[in-house]
Order: sequence, then C-alpha cells, then structure tokens
Amino acid sequence: MVFNHTGFYDTHLVSAALKTNAFSNINNCSNSVSIFIFLGFPYTWEIQVILFSVFSGTYILTVTGNLCIICAVRWDRRLQTPMYILLANFSFLEIWFITSTVPNMLANLLSETSTISFYGCFLQFYFFFSMGTTETFFLSAMAFDRYLAICRPLHYPTVMTVQRCIRIGAGCWVCGFLYFLLPIYLISQLPFCCSNKIDHFLCDPGPLIKLSCVPAPATEIICAIYNSVLIFSTLFFITNSYTLVIRAVLRVPSGEGRHKAFSTCGSHLAIVSLFYGSIMVVYVSPTSGNPTGMQKYVTLFYSVLTPLFNPLIYSLRNKEMKAALRKLFKIVRFS
Repeated sequence: MVFNHTGFYDTHLVSAALKTNAFSNINNCSNSVSIFIFLGFPYTWEIQVILFSVFSGTYILTVTGNLCIICAVRWDRRLQTPMYILLANFSFLEIWFITSTVPNMLANLLSETSTISFYGCFLQFYFFFSMGTTETFFLSAMAFDRYLAICRPLHYPTVMTVQRCIRIGAGCWVCGFLYFLLPIYLISQLPFCCSNKIDHFLCDPGPLIKLSCVPAPATEIICAIYNSVLIFSTLFFITNSYTLVIRAVLRVPSGEGRHKAFSTCGSHLAIVSLFYGSIMVVYVSPTSGNPTGMQKYVTLFYSVLTPLFNPLIYSLRNKEMKAALRKLFKIVRFS
C-alpha cells in the first residue's frame, strides 16, 4: 500500500484555503451589517393598514390611561401613599415600555423597507429589556407593599414610609437598567453574517443570535440563565407574598374588609398573571427551543396589550382610584 503524500498535502492546502476564505467572508459580512431589516408581520397592504390603526389606537389609549393614573395620584392627596406612589411609577414605566417598541413598529407597518440601524437595534434591545426587568422589580415591590399593609398593619406606617417607598422605587429603576448589560454586550459582540433580516418586529435576543455567523451556545445559555433567575426569583417572591396575604385576608371577620383586600390584590394578581404568563413562554427556555412565530405574537401580547390592561384593571377594580379619576376629569372639563 502506497501513501500519496502529494494528495494528502494538497487536500490540507485546499481545506486551509476554504477555512481562510470562510473567516474572510465572516469578517466582510460582519463589517457590512450596519442595518437590520424587520420582517414584522408579512401580510397584505390592507391588513397592514388595519394593524396600524389597531396598534396606534392601542398606543394612544395606553399612554392616555397611564397618564390619567399618574395625574390622579399627583393631584389627589388621598392617593399619595406608598401603594399609589408605586402604582404611579408603574404607570410611568408602562408608558416608556410601550414607547420603546410601538412607534417604530407603526412606522415600519407603513414603510416598504422596515429597517433599523445596528446601534439603534441594540439601543432598542437595551431599553426594552431594561424596562421589562424594571417591571418585574416593581411588581415585586407592590406585592411586598400589600404584604406589609395586610399582614403587618401595625408596622406598616413605620416600615413603609413615603421616603422608603421612593428609595424602593429608585432601586427598581437602577437595578432594572443594570441587570441585562452583560447579555446585551455579549450579543452585540457576535459576528453577524450577510443575512440581516430579523423575523420579528423588534430587536429580540433569539432572532439576533440566529443571525450570528458562528454558533453561540454559551451566549444562549447565559441569556437563558439571566431570564430564568430574574423571572423565577421575582415570581416566587410575588407568589409567596400574595399567598401570605390571602391567608391573612381569609382570617378577616368583616366581609367588607375581605372584599376590599381581595379587590386590591386581585388587580395586582391580574397584572402579574398577564405579564409573567407571556414572558415565561418566550424567555425561560433557550432561544433555540422557541418557534420564531410564537415568540413574535407572545411578545406582541406582553409588550403592547399588557400596558393597556394596567390602567383598565386598576381603575375598574379600585374605588379610590375611580373616585380620583372622576375628580380629575371634572377638573379637566371645567378648567
């Protein structure tokens, strides 16, 4: 048996040349990707116009409803308590949460090319996820406030003062905007190939990772760990707080007292269920396990519809808020 050294050597040269050419293409493509193209919702022009009308109406209602809650808390002294201060912060957050995605989505619905710059994409990514993270912290803070008010009513005025409530709110904002810095940095450092089409209506980690020239299992796992730790830790805290609240409420002898406590907590639990139910579908498992279409529509639910439900749920189920809103509308009408 004769071993062909020349053929073996030529094969290695060809293999090395192909690898060099591949890495060269990766570098060229990564350098050329300065914009991303959103595929969004690939429907006919007539349906795009209908979606534009629906989403623009939803956006206006969301901003208006949450602004009404903020103004009611600001102008009604009876609502300047820790619970409503946290609610006003939550409403302010919801306004910016929906603003980080919907205006750009509306512009893309009516344009032929739905594009966003590389830096604009990651800026949207950062603000969208930071505000989503801040929302989980505010929901936890609101659950803790209800726990103290119902389970520790004698200690509540001294523990949850207005100043401490403001510090808790500030902590939610700061921690929310710091939490996702590492995953966003890791994804931004991935080499992106010539394909720059994102099968989504916003810059989301799953579709972005799929555009990478090289597999990024470590980045996917880190993102999954960050998402799971955030979601399950805050959800466990919220669930535990409301479990203790419900146990305490069931021991209240007065039927009116039980109804008032359940009414307040029911509003909180409704928002928690809507928000956590949708984000767990998308972000708990690694990105490769979620169909892109499902990600797109579930993201649409919690990023567009959940902020709309916030003012509706709190205004319809809370007597004090309804009274404050009626007072606010009278001031606006007669001013």
